[in-house]
Amino acid sequence: MRIARAQGVGGEIFYGIITDEWFQPIVGSPFEHELDTMQPLGQPMALSSVRLLAPCQPSKIVCVGRNYAEHAAEHGVEVPKEPLIFLKPPSAVAGPNDPIVLTSLSQQVEHEAELVAVVRVRARRLTLENALDCLLGYTCGNDVTARDLQRRDGQWSRAKGFDTFCPLGPWIETELDPSDQEVSCRVNGQVRQQGSTRDMVFDMKALLVYVTAVMTLEPGDVLMTGTPSGVSPIVSGDVVDVSVSGVGVLRNPVQLPAV
Repeated sequence: MRIARAQGVGGEIFYGIITDEWFQPIVGSPFEHELDTMQPLGQPMALSSVRLLAPCQPSKIVCVGRNYAEHAAEHGVEVPKEPLIFLKPPSAVAGPNDPIVLTSLSQQVEHEAELVAVVRVRARRLTLENALDCLLGYTCGNDVTARDLQRRDGQWSRAKGFDTFCPLGPWIETELDPSDQEVSCRVNGQVRQQGSTRDMVFDMKALLVYVTAVMTLEPGDVLMTGTPSGVSPIVSGDVVDVSVSGVGVLRNPVQLPAV
C-alpha cells in the first residue's frame, strides 16, 4: 500500500492511499488507525490534481552516518563499531518537487540518497524480534549535506540542518523488505550513486534497537539509514532523483536562495 500526504486544489491537506493514477483521501491519518481500519473520505481524486507533500511530519529525524563501507572509504574514515547517529531538525523537511535551496554559507553542497523508515507507533527499547513492528513503512530521503561545513565544524548539525536539506517522499510504501533494496541517485539523469541496502553495516532491525535504547520514537518520526558511495556536489539548476526500489522516485530541483 502506498500512503501519501497531499494538498488538494482548495488548499486542504489529506492523508490518503495512492492506487494507479488516483489519490483516495482517508479519515484522519495512518498514525491514528490500523491500516485495515482506515476509512475513505469523499471521492478519489486524480493524482495529477493534487500536490504531494512530505509524507509525514516528524518530530525528529534520526540519521545514521557511515553505514555503507564504501561511503566511509570515499571520505577516508573507518566504519564505526556501532551506529553513528545524529539528528536533522524537522524544519529541514521538504516534499517531492520542492526545491533544495542552497546556502551562501557553503561552497560544496552534496546529495545523499537513502532508504528511510517511517515510525507508526511510539517505540522505546525495541528488540530484534519486534523492531519492525513499530514501522508504518518506508520512503525515499535525501540527506543533503554542506560537506565543507561538515569538515570545518567537526560535528554535523549545521552542515545537515539547513531548511530544505531533508527531502522525503514521494509516499510511504507499507509492504517492503528493507534488507535488499537498490538505493540510487541521479543528477540531471546521470547516475551518481547506486548501492543496495544489503550492504548496510547495520541493518534496519539493529538500527531501530540501537536508536530506541537512547530515545523514544514517536509516530511520524523517521530513521534515515545511511547512504551508498558516490556522493557529489549539486548546483543551482540541477534536478536530483533519489530512487529506492519498491518505493519510487523522489525528485527535487536545486536552486539558489532568494535575494
